[in-house]
Amino acid sequence: MKHSITRQLIAAFVGLVLLILGANVLINNVFLERYYTYSLEKALIRVYKMVDSHVTEDGADKEYFQNTISEECNSSNMSLVVVDDTFNLIALTSNSNYSLMMARLNGYVIEVEQPENVLKKTDTYVIQKKLEPMLDMDFLEMWGNISSGGYFMIRIPVSSIKASAWISNRFMLYLSGAAIVLCVLLAIALSRRIARPIKELTRLSSRMAELDFDARYTSGGDDEIGQLGEHFNRMSETLEKTISALKSANNQLQLDIDRKDRIDQMRREFLSNVSHELKTPIALIQGYAEGLAECVNDDEESRTFYCDVIMDEAGKMSTMVQKLLTLNQLEFGNDQLEMNRFDVAALIAGKMQSIGILAQQKEATITYEGRDCVWVWGDEFKVEEVLTNYLSNALNHVDGRREILIREIPEETTVRISVFNTGDPIPEEDISHLWEKFYKVDKARTREYGGSGVGLSIVKAIMDSMHQGYGVINHSDGVEFWFELSSQAETAEGSNRGRFSV
Repeated sequence: MKHSITRQLIAAFVGLVLLILGANVLINNVFLERYYTYSLEKALIRVYKMVDSHVTEDGADKEYFQNTISEECNSSNMSLVVVDDTFNLIALTSNSNYSLMMARLNGYVIEVEQPENVLKKTDTYVIQKKLEPMLDMDFLEMWGNISSGGYFMIRIPVSSIKASAWISNRFMLYLSGAAIVLCVLLAIALSRRIARPIKELTRLSSRMAELDFDARYTSGGDDEIGQLGEHFNRMSETLEKTISALKSANNQLQLDIDRKDRIDQMRREFLSNVSHELKTPIALIQGYAEGLAECVNDDEESRTFYCDVIMDEAGKMSTMVQKLLTLNQLEFGNDQLEMNRFDVAALIAGKMQSIGILAQQKEATITYEGRDCVWVWGDEFKVEEVLTNYLSNALNHVDGRREILIREIPEETTVRISVFNTGDPIPEEDISHLWEKFYKVDKARTREYGGSGVGLSIVKAIMDSMHQGYGVINHSDGVEFWFELSSQAETAEGSNRGRFSV
């Protein structure tokens, strides 16, 4: 990572070391010599004050000079000479170059020799820097008057500050190199300790951004990062619960919106279809009723015919309204299912007997092919409604050989019941619309037998409510409608396949 914590810590530590090193080199080169000289000046002035306070007109305090002043001068490598106004020796230190210092002090006093490189000058003393050619060394010299009369000179050698500064700088360079290596190692170790939980928090936040709330902070710790990780975990749990609740609310809201839209659409379709379907029978009823009222035909046979048409159309209207109410209850989910175990073969046999007379009128034969006992799960009343609609369609459209075949086909976990009738196949463009309300393939023929176009919509609603399959298959010599039901694991013993007709 370009801006990783490890790199930033290494850069910070190394930068700090280099800053300290640079500052030290700058101070050594610029200020060290001045400070060194200033310190020596302070030492010279301190010794001068000690001398001045212990030399009187009667002479020097020899014991003080031998003990205190000599010890101070020896510890600082100073040379001291004190004389009276006639240049008679009053005191000196053991390391003094007596003859040289006396000659130079005399030259300064009688002004034969002029001071050079004066650093500080007062009414009583002069401090100057003096090169000693024979020793090739610089000295700080302080000379002047003492209060009791007489003169003094103090010298102290000045080491090469530049050489000392170079040695110091080189030593600091070595020390800084070692410090940089140590800082790098320390930064790496520290950054790993800090970066590991931060990287984990980064991965955690990335997973949370993708709504992966199984991510948890596991590094622990009692510091601020550990507390942040615990807060991340709590935030993840809270977000998961909040989003879950929000999704549930959104899902319920979407279901409510879809339900409302579906209800509005169904209401519009219902009103449109009902008004369209009722228009013809109402017109017929109104027309024939007006004919009766105006006595268009006076004979009894015509009045009976008029009454029969009115009653027939009213019956069709009543049947259609009843079917629409049934379909409405199914689609709105107001009609509760009663799932139970029943013998569908017995149901088929009973239904075949009940429509036997209609089959004879249509000159059609109805045949059942299947087991004589088939236990299934479903709402028996609604399954009977499905079977009734299929058989009614078959009777109304049977043609050719005029045969209707009901078959029971066992499958792995279901039983398929199919109703086949001979006749013309359904046009392919109409098959996908068969299950729509009020859809009629042949409107003239449907009108002839009084169909409303609602029966297959009822079949669809019933089978959808039981979550079972249904459909239609075209054959070259007819049409087959089918539906499926959940079957019992084992059919009753003694159940055999057979075939019978009505």
